[in-house]
Parts: sequence; structure tokens; C-alpha cells
Amino acid sequence: MDIVIPIFPDFTALDAVGPYEVLRSLPGATVVFAAAETGLVRTDSKFIGLQADAALSEIDAADVLVVPGGFGSRAAMKDEALLAWVRRIHETTRYTTSVCTGSLILGAAGLLTGLDATTHWAVTKLLESTGARYTEQRVVQQGKIVTAAGVSSGIDMALTLAAQIAGDDMAKAIQLGIEYDPQPPFDAGSPAKAGPAIIALTGMVKEPAAAS
Repeated sequence: MDIVIPIFPDFTALDAVGPYEVLRSLPGATVVFAAAETGLVRTDSKFIGLQADAALSEIDAADVLVVPGGFGSRAAMKDEALLAWVRRIHETTRYTTSVCTGSLILGAAGLLTGLDATTHWAVTKLLESTGARYTEQRVVQQGKIVTAAGVSSGIDMALTLAAQIAGDDMAKAIQLGIEYDPQPPFDAGSPAKAGPAIIALTGMVKEPAAAS
């Protein structure tokens, strides 16, 4: 089970690391972080980065593709080399997935046209501008394409994949192993629950369809 996570400047760490922590525990799994060039790739926090051990040009197939999001996803949407690579790898995958604004990259690559998909709540119109139908769910599966909503939902998406690949019991064992038992102190994890005042504190606003 070859799992590839492409990373790019200003990606969000948890978008990539959350699914990694789940999928690396699958029997026989190998997980590779890849980028345009090997080496350290900084996240959108600038304080941490991940090591890309492979260049995109070195990878021509994957069983599972996990595309993270982050502030850098806007630039990645216009990166023709990356989009061409995503399209090429998609032809080989068992599952093509995204976390948060990683779905914008799948959309820009033309993979979400006419499909239900999800993303971070702040960029739903931008997702729809790629031809997708935004669906307000944490994990959305359309055939072999699976999209996850904002950041933390990548763990849910990866557990969904783990169950389909290795069975429910193995997915449950992985969940227990990482002690993923969410009990947040606040019920403010979606715009509808948080309300306008809390949304304002995030500094995020819903982007218009033409935003980039």
C-alpha cells in the first residue's frame, strides 16, 4: 500500500500529519512525503516544516493520494506542473483524497467536476468555481475520490479509508492507538455553531467564487 502525500510551500501541517498518523499504521503501508524538490518544505505557520524525501517527478503511481491544503493551496491551484502530476497519479490510485483546501487543488486539476465535495467552510464558493458541488459534511466520498472538510477532519477521512482498506476492526484499533476520542471543550467547530462573533475572531471570511 503506497501512500503519497504531496506537500508544497505554505501547506497546513495537520492536513498532512493527521492522515499520516492514521494511514502509516495500515498493514504493509509505506507513506512518502513528496514535493517539487526534495528537502524541507515550510508550512503556513512558517515555524515548522516537513521533509520531502521524494520529488514529484520520481513518483509515477500511488495506491492512495492525500492532498493537503493550507494558505499555499491558492498558488498550488495555478501550478500546472503540480496539477498535471495530480491528474497523472489519480489515474493509478485506489483512492484520491484531500483535506481542507486540498480539494481546491483536486478541483483545479479537473477531478471534481460534477461531484459532491467538501472543503474548509471559508472557501466553499471557490471550490464550487472549480465545478464541484459543495456539500456540508465532514467527509464526502464519490467513488474513489474522498474529500475532507477543514484541517482536523483529515483524521476522520483517514479512518474512513482505513476501514475500507483493512476493515472496521483495524480502523478501530488505529483509532484507539492514537487515542482519537474527541471531546472538545467547546461546541464551536462549525460556522453555524460558532456564530458571527466567533467567526470574526478567526479573521476568516467566506471567499467569493472569483477569489484566488
